[in-house]
Amino acid sequence: METNLTKVNYPIEQFKKLKTEVTRFMMMYQFALNELETKIEILKEEFQFLHDYNPIEHTKSRVKTLESIINKVNRKGIPFSIEDIKMHIKDIAGLRITCSFISDIYHIRDMLQNQFGLRINEVKDYIENPKPNGYRSLHLLVEVPVFMSDGTENVCVEIQIRTIAMDFWASLEHKIFYKYTQGVPAMLLQELKEAADSANRLDKQMERLHREISVIKENQAEDEDSEITRLLQNPSFQLPSSLLELGRSSE
Repeated sequence: METNLTKVNYPIEQFKKLKTEVTRFMMMYQFALNELETKIEILKEEFQFLHDYNPIEHTKSRVKTLESIINKVNRKGIPFSIEDIKMHIKDIAGLRITCSFISDIYHIRDMLQNQFGLRINEVKDYIENPKPNGYRSLHLLVEVPVFMSDGTENVCVEIQIRTIAMDFWASLEHKIFYKYTQGVPAMLLQELKEAADSANRLDKQMERLHREISVIKENQAEDEDSEITRLLQNPSFQLPSSLLELGRSSE
């Protein structure tokens, strides 16, 4: 009788163990995203309060569902084990950062690597080398250390950094061809590529305008500083008496 009970309970214990392993596995990727999003939020607040310009427009993150992971495992013929999935599927956790200008993309990449010390394992630059359909974005595979109760895990996260125009094109392209499994006619592919090229021209034009306005603002600030300096150095310049009285009363 005791042997039969043991045989009945054994699968339940195996199921509990598997459930714990899978739950821990999924939590690691969520914790890695939480860590990255906290770092990005710190950057955004610093730019907002200490600088005149914030390059980060917004961020979006996601962890693949267990169903989506299993489907990808089956498509790729990957052995169904935690270690094999970690080794072969690198986009379980994803973070998308949307910027204002193309130069911001590389600035943010450098900050992620230098200020945050993230290890970048792979870079796919679809800005310098767009996909045939016109898709542009910078993809990074980074390792994020996650501190669990039983040790530290280095978790892989895919980061996509793109401009507003790139994100607009990619989002609509995805909606247009979502679950479309047939071959896309060459004429439509050409139009899609032309739309991507138009978005890229817009990106470059807006960045040029941004640079030119920045130069104008810097020149204006220098002129204002020079005018104030000349005014203060003028021997005939005197502060208004009301302002002097205000200064004395506050002492």
